[in-house]
Amino acid sequence: MNNSELKKKLESHYRAYRKKFSSKDPVWNLYKFSAPEDIELAGLVTAAFSYGSVDQINAFLEQLFTKTGKNLHEFTINFSKHKDKKYFEGLYYRFNSGNDIIEMFCALQLVLKKYGRIKNFFMGCYSKNDVNILNALSKFSEGLNKNIPAAESRYYFYLFSDPGNKSTCKRMNLFLRWMVRKDEIDTGLWNEIGTANLIMPVDTHIARISKSLGLVNRKTIDLNFAIELTEKLKKFDGSDPVKYDFALCHIGIDKKDF
Repeated sequence: MNNSELKKKLESHYRAYRKKFSSKDPVWNLYKFSAPEDIELAGLVTAAFSYGSVDQINAFLEQLFTKTGKNLHEFTINFSKHKDKKYFEGLYYRFNSGNDIIEMFCALQLVLKKYGRIKNFFMGCYSKNDVNILNALSKFSEGLNKNIPAAESRYYFYLFSDPGNKSTCKRMNLFLRWMVRKDEIDTGLWNEIGTANLIMPVDTHIARISKSLGLVNRKTIDLNFAIELTEKLKKFDGSDPVKYDFALCHIGIDKKDF
């Protein structure tokens, strides 16, 4: 398949999947909230736990957000590790325990008390002079992780991955897609950041289809794989390469042919 044919296919799948609720996905959890400060916080929490099957993720998040209520920002600002830990002590998602969830809300609370909103914190990490979003993302992740003692929560640090560790940072890049892009799927709340600066969220499913389509030749699925894939997709849409992510992901989930 040449580039012209590939672009037509990508655009066709993008149009098919660009509608709201077009396929099961964790992103729809964001639309349970209405205030921008709640949506972006829900987005970060949703992305943090977006590993495993879609059904598992959504079932866990349903439990979690039932406990926090619709005013997630207010819940987090007023969170008390001593008084509120009872809500999460028996809750877990795969290898993340209730203690990880408690530490997560403690970390988010520190950010909100200092910056007011998750957006304000991220924009303080971001520079328009950066080649892409990765430098800001590294500072952002470091800020979310720095006040958590390693001994307190063994798997907490899996929640907010840092591109400095050279992983694909799929879930953090997914969060940024939700915040920066604007269509029926993505919220577009952070329109100060250009969509061309985003990096494709890459997991094993995206890696597999990318290799099969000849988009990436790299064998190792790491940060450089995600960068290479993003650069390739820019040949099809230079201003918004990450727009193809949802469709590429759900072709596999829905077991459809490319």
